[in-house]
Amino acid sequence: MVKSNLRGALFALIAFAIYSTHDVFVKFLGGQYSPVQIIFFSVILSFPLIAMMLIGDRNDGNLRPKHPWWTLVRTVSTLITGVTAFYAFSVLPLAQTYAILFAAPLLITLLAIPILGEKVGIRRGLAIVVGLAGVMIVLRPTGAELGLGHLAALAAAVCSSLASVIVRKIGQEERSVVLLLFPMIANFVVLGFALPFVYKPMPIEHLGMVAVIAAFGFVASLFVIAAYRSAEAVIVAPMQYSQMIWAAIFGYLIFNETPDRLTLIGAGVIMASGLYIVLRESRGKVSKNSPVLESRTRHETGTLPRISLLLRREKGSK
Repeated sequence: MVKSNLRGALFALIAFAIYSTHDVFVKFLGGQYSPVQIIFFSVILSFPLIAMMLIGDRNDGNLRPKHPWWTLVRTVSTLITGVTAFYAFSVLPLAQTYAILFAAPLLITLLAIPILGEKVGIRRGLAIVVGLAGVMIVLRPTGAELGLGHLAALAAAVCSSLASVIVRKIGQEERSVVLLLFPMIANFVVLGFALPFVYKPMPIEHLGMVAVIAAFGFVASLFVIAAYRSAEAVIVAPMQYSQMIWAAIFGYLIFNETPDRLTLIGAGVIMASGLYIVLRESRGKVSKNSPVLESRTRHETGTLPRISLLLRREKGSK
C-alpha cells in the first residue's frame, strides 16, 4: 500500500506539472487572443482524443439526460468556468490565479450543504471561514489592484465547484457519456456563435500551441487517472497544490512575475484549509458525500472531461 500510494502521488505530481505547463500556454495565448477563440479551437482539437476514449463505451442508450435541468446548470457552469478561468490566467499572475482557484474545495463543501444535504460540522465550518479569509487576503479588497481578472478567477472557482457538486448529485443515475459530452458540445456551439466577434487570425505556431493545450490536458488527465488507480484519494487530492510551485517557477522564468507577500500568505491559508477539509472527509463518519474527495480533478473548463466521470465509466465497464 505504501509503494502504491507513493506511485500514485508521483503520477499526480507529473499530472499537475503538465497541467501547469498547459496553463503557461493558455496565459501566453491569452495575451493575444480572446478566451473564446482559444477554448473553441482547443475543444475542436480535443474531440478526436475524447472520441477514442468513448469508443469503448459498452453501455447502450441514448444521449437524452435523465436530469435535464441539473445537466443544463452544470453545462452552463462549465462553460462559464472555461471562459473566466482562461481570462484570469491571461491577465493575472499565475500564482494569484491558482490561489483563487484553490478555493474550490471550500466552495464545494459549502454548495454541498443545499444541493447534497451534506452536514458540515464546526471543524469543517471553521476551515471554510479560514479559507475564505485567505481568499480575501489574496484579493486585498481595500487595495487598488482588484480588477476584472480577480472577479473572473472567483467566478471560475464558484462555477467549477457548482459543476462538481452537481456531478456528485446526479452522477450515479446519469450516463457518463452525457456528462462528458454536453459541456464540450456547449463550448463548441455557444463559443462558435461568439467567435466571429472576437476572432483574430492565428499563425500556424499559435495553432500548434492550441494543439499543445489540448494534448497536455489529455495526457495530464491520463496521469491523474493512473494516480487514483494507484493511491487513495486523500493522497492524490493534495498534490494539486504543487501547481503553486510551478506557478512561481514559470511565472518568474517566463513572465517575469514574482508572487507578492499577500498572495503567498493568502494561498498558504487557502491551501491549509483545503487540506484540512480533505483530511476530514477521508474519515468515514465525518462526511456522507465526500464531495471534495470525489471531485478528483481541478477546475473543469469543458475542453476535457472530468476525471471522476472517466474513472466511474471505466469501473462500470469492467
